[in-house]
Amino acid sequence: MPAFAGAAPVNKLARHAEPATAASFDEQVILLMARHGAGVRLAVFLALALLAAMALPSHPLLAPAWLVLVILTLSFRWWALRRLAAATHLPITQRLRMATGLSLLNGIVQSLCLVFTPEFTEYERAVQSVLLLGICTGAVASTGGYRPVFMSYLLPVLLPLAGTWAFLRAGESEAPVRLAMAALVLMFGVALVGLARDGFRLFSDLWAARQQQAQANALLADALAEAEAANRAKTRFLAAASHDLRQPLHTLTLFGAALLHRPLDDDAKRIAGHMQSALQALASQMDALLDVSKLDADVVEVRFAPVSLHALAQRLEIDFRPLAQRKGLQWTVQVPPQARARTDALLIERLLRNLIDNAVKYTDAGGIELRVQAGPAGWEVRVSDSGRGIAHDEQQRVFEEFYQLDNPEHDRAKGLGLGLSIVKRLAHLLQMPIDMQSTPGRGTTMSFTLPRLDEPSTPIAEPVAPEPEPTLEGLTVLVIDDEEDVRRGMATLIEALGGRALLACGASQAMQAVERTRPDVVVADFRLVGGDDGLRIISELRARIPGLRALLVSGDTTPDRLRQARDAHIRLLHKPVDTAQLLKELVRLDG
Repeated sequence: MPAFAGAAPVNKLARHAEPATAASFDEQVILLMARHGAGVRLAVFLALALLAAMALPSHPLLAPAWLVLVILTLSFRWWALRRLAAATHLPITQRLRMATGLSLLNGIVQSLCLVFTPEFTEYERAVQSVLLLGICTGAVASTGGYRPVFMSYLLPVLLPLAGTWAFLRAGESEAPVRLAMAALVLMFGVALVGLARDGFRLFSDLWAARQQQAQANALLADALAEAEAANRAKTRFLAAASHDLRQPLHTLTLFGAALLHRPLDDDAKRIAGHMQSALQALASQMDALLDVSKLDADVVEVRFAPVSLHALAQRLEIDFRPLAQRKGLQWTVQVPPQARARTDALLIERLLRNLIDNAVKYTDAGGIELRVQAGPAGWEVRVSDSGRGIAHDEQQRVFEEFYQLDNPEHDRAKGLGLGLSIVKRLAHLLQMPIDMQSTPGRGTTMSFTLPRLDEPSTPIAEPVAPEPEPTLEGLTVLVIDDEEDVRRGMATLIEALGGRALLACGASQAMQAVERTRPDVVVADFRLVGGDDGLRIISELRARIPGLRALLVSGDTTPDRLRQARDAHIRLLHKPVDTAQLLKELVRLDG
């Protein structure tokens, strides 16, 4: 008989599974019988022990001997089934035939109790029948309903039991009563066959469902792996593209900054200023890509500390009020002076800047409001606008990278669509969910809650007057970069501010340069031609000049590079570098 005899057809997914599916199912049948065999031994033994006790007065030797034979048979069957389940080297059909033989042996041994029937009263015969039929019912579970094994047990027990009722005259029972009892036994057996068939179908359906679930889980795991691989590929692509684009942009920024420090007429200064503004806009978009790379690389450290939300709001107001007013928008800030929270000052400011910047971009009329108010769980921070709003089915998608609403023309002024993606990552770092309430045509409110502090905090520094422009007078800077244009741009800027530039494209030229002149500061690119890298060269230079101050400048934003710079404790600036920040770092290192 085929392994799936009596089983319900499985669905398409199971039918189209691997060829080993049928064998795998039969393996499960063997395992099921091995597991359930141990569970029913005690119940079967107790029932048969009761029959032996009933037969003991008339068969004082035969009844105990039969009971011992029953115990040996049950134990052997249980042991053999466990061995069969583990004997995977044997063909499954052979193991199923052996299981069928074990079941036949078990049924024959247990049916031997019918030799005691002639000495039983009608009441004892009824008890005997009930016990044997109960054991047959339990065989549905112990055989898994698998028809060959179940029938090999049922027939040796059921047919002799029906025969004793039909042909063995005992007591006062008339022939019609005996025949009726025999018929009831056979009917009960037919019902058990149907029950076994339904149980086997249920078992096969459950197995098929489990196979489907396993295959579905495997498909999901594959899809997840593909998605993670695609995300890693995206990060690598962004980092590589960012590096290649940052190099010429960095060069332009350096030459532009140097140009502004030259004597120019008013028209030339205005043109140079516009050029620098365009470069700064492009650099800000590059920085957005860098923020995503940093957050994905898990190199952003969170430093929770007391923060004055009032001082933070004042700082944001100075930066964003002019932007709002240029668009004719009303700017409102409502933050209690005592509002203090425990959070990361830098990260919460970046998050709020992204939210406010997004609100300004997508609001054409009305106003922007930054509100902080006391709530039951802490300080509730809200950024609200009267802008275009976001449809309900778009409200989750706006947190995806590069997804923008109402920007089919790809207006550069609206950025790259990374602002809310960065907000989502920052909120995760700060362990606070962002709530969005938005109605198309009526505006959007982004809100979150910060833990409230009652003790004094270290406020964010109030805005101060601009620092005087730094000077590099008397400073010798060793510039290591494999791009000639970058070296020239750095040299032009450094010399325009009174410094001296030593130029090198790699380790060899750097070593030669320091032999002639001792530099005060090294500014090195991270990734250089020929396998060189700035970290290694800085390490070799410091071996010659202990305490040499150094700065890394790179267009490489891959996660590994970010971690290496962090672990080396060397300040890393990313191309295109804001020249004011670069000069500030050079002066700081010189001091």
